[in-house]
Amino acid sequence: MQLLHAPSSPHLSFQTTKQHSKGGLLSIEKCFQLSTVNCFLQPQKLERSIWASNGRSIFSCFTPKAASVEAGASATSVGTAEGDVLKALSQIIDPDFGTDIVSCGFVKDMLINEASGEVSFRLELTTPACPVKDMFEQQANEVVARLPWVKKVNVTMSAQPAKPIFAGELPAGLQRISNIVAVSSCKGGVGKSTVAVNLAYTLAGMGARVGIFDADVYGPSLPTMVSPENRSLEMNPEKRTIIPTDYLGVKLVSFGFAGQGRAIMRGPMVSGVINQLLTTTEWGELDYLVIDMPPGTGDIQLTLCQVVPLTAAVIVTTPQKLAFIDVAKGVRMFSKLKVPCVAVVENMCHFDADGKRYYPFGRGSGTEVVQQFGIPHLFDLPIRPTLSASGDSGMPEVVADPQGEVSKTFQNLGVCVVQQCAKIRQQVSTAVTYDKSIKAIKVKVPDSEEEFLLHPATVRRNDRSAQSVDEWSGAQKLQYGDIPEDIEPEEIRPMGNYAVSITWPDGFSQIAPYDQLQMIERLVDIPQPTSVQS
Repeated sequence: MQLLHAPSSPHLSFQTTKQHSKGGLLSIEKCFQLSTVNCFLQPQKLERSIWASNGRSIFSCFTPKAASVEAGASATSVGTAEGDVLKALSQIIDPDFGTDIVSCGFVKDMLINEASGEVSFRLELTTPACPVKDMFEQQANEVVARLPWVKKVNVTMSAQPAKPIFAGELPAGLQRISNIVAVSSCKGGVGKSTVAVNLAYTLAGMGARVGIFDADVYGPSLPTMVSPENRSLEMNPEKRTIIPTDYLGVKLVSFGFAGQGRAIMRGPMVSGVINQLLTTTEWGELDYLVIDMPPGTGDIQLTLCQVVPLTAAVIVTTPQKLAFIDVAKGVRMFSKLKVPCVAVVENMCHFDADGKRYYPFGRGSGTEVVQQFGIPHLFDLPIRPTLSASGDSGMPEVVADPQGEVSKTFQNLGVCVVQQCAKIRQQVSTAVTYDKSIKAIKVKVPDSEEEFLLHPATVRRNDRSAQSVDEWSGAQKLQYGDIPEDIEPEEIRPMGNYAVSITWPDGFSQIAPYDQLQMIERLVDIPQPTSVQS
């Protein structure tokens, strides 16, 4: 097994140790540079108990796609018994998506034995961290058991395989990660790493497969805040990939585990190191990868936002006005990069003494961020000596005291992150679709109530890529008559939080940003639906 050491060049180099075997990997007596290769690992099972949620409603953990029962068609075309079961299950409404769980395609693998009165089916979640999965299981059991002929109900809860919703050529190490959440402050010393680590272990405690990436090369915090048995990153010499270390079921990668602890190098070199560490790690299947962002809004932050498809961001601040000024820069950066900020954590808000509550750093910074930028959720963290001590001891506070006040705040934050990530995935996956019956592209941009129709030929003619428009002169290369009126898209896939990729019959792949689609001439006269052959 080879150990990862700090590089002396813009690339990470791996120094070999004496030859020995461990976990099926053999060391090689040479050093080489790291490169991105394909790697697929089986996810490790999290041997952790599921922490109780506090009853927050979050039905959006289910797969938001319009599918029916996997083995059959709609309730109107299946047998009477199956139709009865589906009708009963359709009473369970997802309040976030506004439709029943049958129409959303949550019910899978239904089996009915009418002779014995036994009904079995599976409810599929997008994440095993759904805080109300037990509630859904109970409700499904109850509504089906009320049918007069049903004597036994077997409900199985499951989760989709981890995969990103975004299209595009992702690095191999990121291809099986469902959600990537950035924890950012753009200012040092506000407790960002504390929030990132405790959020990650909260999500793991809720049943999710989680990883943490410490993106601060100049001052990595992760090696101090956790205590893994193996404190050195190892390398798979055959695949040239990094094997993350592990602590309490959470996968960890930090430059602090690379040998020398912290780097002394220029920005471009740091960006290269971060890119290599993040994209060539064998993360395996993860429901959430939490990225502890370094302070600032420079090259490193932009590199991270451009290399990985961030699902959402959590902003950390303190009550001082100075903290708000820096945090505002970060929020604007995420806004320009189309990364939704889903929550604000105001750290070191207050402490209690002599029966009173004191606010040593003032009040209002977190509230101002929420109000000015429209971020929906605000969480307050008190000043607690145990929270600071747990970070220094290598045992996250949510693990050391899972029933404490601080842990309850992080449980609320974890529920918020799970809920908002599910909403974002649903909005992105259904933002742009093609309705073959009316031969029109339907558009409903995330965070917008407006829905409109576009003619496929109009969308294709408005392509602004170099293939359609001359980059130097701006002259239109694609002519109106080049595109037939009856052209239809073959596939529409999400591409980040800002655009879709549309594949046309001529093989052309068009990148269509939401902003551009909103400016295109819309269909006013809605076409009459035509029969669509399956």
